[in-house]
Amino acid sequence: MSPHPLGVSVTLLAALAACGPSNPCGSSEMHLRARFSQPYIGHWVVARGDTLTLPELGDRFKLTDVILDSVRVAVSGTCRFKGALVFAVPRAETLAVTWYGSPEQALIYGWPVDLGPFAGVGASRVGDSLVGAILFDSQLGVQVRPGVTARFVAGRARREAR
Repeated sequence: MSPHPLGVSVTLLAALAACGPSNPCGSSEMHLRARFSQPYIGHWVVARGDTLTLPELGDRFKLTDVILDSVRVAVSGTCRFKGALVFAVPRAETLAVTWYGSPEQALIYGWPVDLGPFAGVGASRVGDSLVGAILFDSQLGVQVRPGVTARFVAGRARREAR
């Protein structure tokens, strides 16, 4: 007696599904990444920062807060953490971003193209502070002079007294 064609199809489909990509947020790589990211997690308030003006765009940018959460989110086949960048200039705005940490730095992604030629933010821990710079994306057509940076220094937000 030969197997039923539908039974073979269901078995084949189940086998292929088992071979598909697993959740990147449950991978062993993510467990290591979570450990490396631990020192960066929290709400950081910018104490000092450059106000960046790009002549091509005419806007100034002023970062006020960096919020790095521990909630995981799958992004294009990899896993990152959720976060937010809070700006006061050119308009009061909170951008939803993703990020991950390594021993050397945290890389923050998710800057909308309409705001400027930015690739994200790179930040490192220096003592109790988070020191970082906005990274430029040369593929977006705005030329930035070599050496132009938008650096910031942030400290942990103080908890409100209850």
